[in-house]
Amino acid sequence: MSTAKLLLHCPDMPGILADVTSFITVNKGNIVYLDQYVDHVENIFFMRIEWELKDFFIPKEKIFEYFDTLYAQKYQMNFRLYFSDDKPRMAIFVSKMSHCIYDLLSRYTAGEWHVEIPLIISNHPDLETVGRRFDIPYYHIPITKENKQEQEHKELELLRQHKVNFIVLARYMQVVSEQIIEKYPNRIINIHHSFLPAFVGAKPYHAAFERGVKIIGATSHYVTSELDAGPIIEQDVVRITHKDSTSELINKGKDLEKIVLSRAVQKHIERKILAYKNKTVIFS
Repeated sequence: MSTAKLLLHCPDMPGILADVTSFITVNKGNIVYLDQYVDHVENIFFMRIEWELKDFFIPKEKIFEYFDTLYAQKYQMNFRLYFSDDKPRMAIFVSKMSHCIYDLLSRYTAGEWHVEIPLIISNHPDLETVGRRFDIPYYHIPITKENKQEQEHKELELLRQHKVNFIVLARYMQVVSEQIIEKYPNRIINIHHSFLPAFVGAKPYHAAFERGVKIIGATSHYVTSELDAGPIIEQDVVRITHKDSTSELINKGKDLEKIVLSRAVQKHIERKILAYKNKTVIFS
């Protein structure tokens, strides 16, 4: 079943829902999904709607233009239109830790996700065997303070060549610079090894162990120019006790990171996330 997916937000006012649904039904589209939300503090209307294209009167290539002219301008809408036939193309960035990339690729090869993964990029050669195992091109691009700008240009060129739509940082231990973020706004997904904001730094589980915490967490978010402060997509926690050693905390944390990152990636692939300012609306 070929469908169109429309995500939008705009100032809240009467008539939006009626006009959008009428646009689809009048043109013989069968609505298969509809979800909406109003932020009464900001007075912003959010909506996701999906409909079948089988008998839709408007040609696929003309839908964006029609909707923009008839409704987006009238309601000051910010909207995005996707089609189920178009598979998003995802690049994975990784360093030395393998738990997240193995989880992503196992779901990918199992056919759980409607996505293509044309390449893996890493600043270390350690996980090249992962690329070979899953038959995905692996590009080793070492980065230092001196060559960062030049190497990121190479990365951007690879992303362009492979027509990448979004990036997943699977424990990629480099700060992504502004030049990449600007090319992929709200399209770079990161996994942070704590329930933000807490225990930042290189050894969060050691810090948690020293503090005697009772839960540890993980946070997946979109990358912005402000480090680890982008719109949060998914979070979760796991309970721990005084009996858990540092190594047990690390293992529990890794399991949590895999789950939280995969949930965030799945929502992005399904086109169920709307980012507004520094928050997200996650549709069911």
